[in-house]
Amino acid sequence: MRTLLPALLFAPLTALAQLPSLTLEQLPRPTMPPGERGPVVPAQVERWRQEAKALEYGDGVRRDEVAAAKLYCRASRYGDAEAQYSLGWMLTNARGIQRNDAEAAHMFAAAAEQGMTQAQNMLDSMGGTPLGDPPPCLRPPETDPPVAAAPPPAMRGARPPVSLWATLPLPPQAPPAIVNYVKLIAPEYQLAPALVLAVMATESNFDPLAESPKKAQGLMQLLPDTALRFKATRLRDPAQNIRAGMAYLRWLLAYFEGDVMLALAGYNAGERAVDRYLGVPPYAETRMYVRKIMAATGGQRLHPFDASVTEASPMLQRVKAAMQAIQTR
Repeated sequence: MRTLLPALLFAPLTALAQLPSLTLEQLPRPTMPPGERGPVVPAQVERWRQEAKALEYGDGVRRDEVAAAKLYCRASRYGDAEAQYSLGWMLTNARGIQRNDAEAAHMFAAAAEQGMTQAQNMLDSMGGTPLGDPPPCLRPPETDPPVAAAPPPAMRGARPPVSLWATLPLPPQAPPAIVNYVKLIAPEYQLAPALVLAVMATESNFDPLAESPKKAQGLMQLLPDTALRFKATRLRDPAQNIRAGMAYLRWLLAYFEGDVMLALAGYNAGERAVDRYLGVPPYAETRMYVRKIMAATGGQRLHPFDASVTEASPMLQRVKAAMQAIQTR
């Protein structure tokens, strides 16, 4: 385990002992690895991190910090907290690559947000919240679908049409009483029952007494603050819990203009994290959560939304402006 002393940020760089003729600015700056083709499973991400560690330390292979940084980068984009921490450490200590404290702070923040204490300690030593956009090694992978454009005006505020959403199978383990209640109430929130039940299945597996280590409770696994935000005071009450969860889903769909993938990421990690990372946050749990529900709902990316519920995320406007700029070049 690496030391967490803040003094490390300003300590002599051992990497330079091997390359005495190089200044900090002359150390190599690794380029982004190429985009992945096809799905990436967690076992592959773990292999990238293990290979990176071997290359970083010369464990059984020739030491190559630049190659290690590239592999840590690949794993970081898919939410591997250890890889995020390791790349952050390399960046703060110029371990064979150029030092970049700004990018390192983002790497430590992503790992800390996944519960890594060492990363939080390093982030605190650097002054706390990182500034600016996340670096490329934390942006959503190319295999993620691009941020969806807003649905056509005819879909705004409409109830879910008779479409693929209506034909999707419901979770087989869902209790009939819950299914019937969701089918009755979902239209009130302009939601497809299949989406609500898929979220519920992943969140609690239909256990009304479920409680997470972070104190999320009930069928829709709501945190107390989120529940109060959507007028629920008794989280153990299944009806209140379901209604508050539906209200949050409706709000997220409006905020992300019907983009189901972003709404699911917001439900799991919070909408501010989605905004900050310009897509699904680089958290292993969130990536798996989104992947699981998207698979259960047939990969449907767009859902009708009510634009009057809330203003759209500013992140969407930034992404669309960037896409338009590319198209007009």
